[in-house]
Amino acid sequence: MSEKIQSANEEDLKRLRRMLRKVAGHDLEAVKRRLERSAKPRPGAEEIRVLDIACGDCREAEVLGDFVAELKGAPEASVKLTGIDVRAREIADAARKFGKRQGMRDERGGRKFEFLTGDAKKLKGHAEMGEDFDLVFLRHQNYWNGARDWEEIFDQALEKVGDEGRLVITSYFDKEHALALEAIQKLGGELIRTEFNDETRELITPGKSMDRHVAIFRKKK
Repeated sequence: MSEKIQSANEEDLKRLRRMLRKVAGHDLEAVKRRLERSAKPRPGAEEIRVLDIACGDCREAEVLGDFVAELKGAPEASVKLTGIDVRAREIADAARKFGKRQGMRDERGGRKFEFLTGDAKKLKGHAEMGEDFDLVFLRHQNYWNGARDWEEIFDQALEKVGDEGRLVITSYFDKEHALALEAIQKLGGELIRTEFNDETRELITPGKSMDRHVAIFRKKK
């Protein structure tokens, strides 16, 4: 990877971190209450759990771990991230980069990462990952590339969200984001907030940019 591309990716992650904080803003207290029930900042306590679907090489892994810990209000809280993607090579790259990182990192709490090769439309077939995630994340959902397939992915993503957990998606395009919002709400997701990223990095394709939109959902009661 060239230095230019690496630098661009790092800046994208900084912008993503800011957007996650922004989109969770007015929902913060509800999320904190959920995380306070699911994790305590002491050794051996139950971990905050994150699922990153279609994660690729999961370059956002540490951003997501830090994000849920910040929501908890306790950087020392333990976080476990599970990433899944159908592309074995990218999963192998993620495992090489993050798979052995555990325990304390600087002043942040314990971080554990696991990566699975698998079809996001068949999450039910991966019983080992469990249920009831505090955060389920889909970066750059691709609804235009097979609406029915993505509706299956959204449906199973919602099934993995705990009763008070949250589903977060990002999108490359305006129209695709609108279609994804509609689909997820029809499947039982309640839209809490959606935000346009004013700092988004434009890509070559007209109207396409990195994390152009970010939205957060919960399950409908």
